[in-house]
Amino acid sequence: MIPDTIEQIVTTPRVDDGDHERFTHIVLEGFHTGDDEDEGEFVSVGNSVVEGMINQTPVKALCGKIWVPGRDPGKYPVCPTCKEIAISLGWSVPGA
Repeated sequence: MIPDTIEQIVTTPRVDDGDHERFTHIVLEGFHTGDDEDEGEFVSVGNSVVEGMINQTPVKALCGKIWVPGRDPGKYPVCPTCKEIAISLGWSVPGA
């Protein structure tokens, strides 16, 4: 039997204000498909921090935090969870 109606479920992610934890989070904005940053195509995996600041759209940090960026990240220490994930991926993290 085929149902007469289809129910659409729309969810809205909880968005933090980005300031209550007082950490600078690391956001993966995308990656290059080549071995070198200048090679290959850039593949976006989400909103960039700049786009988030300009358009007031949420971004997602490596640790899973979702927020609309708007504060100066230089004023806060790097999120320990983001830092641990980035280092485990072999990325260079300032202050590590």
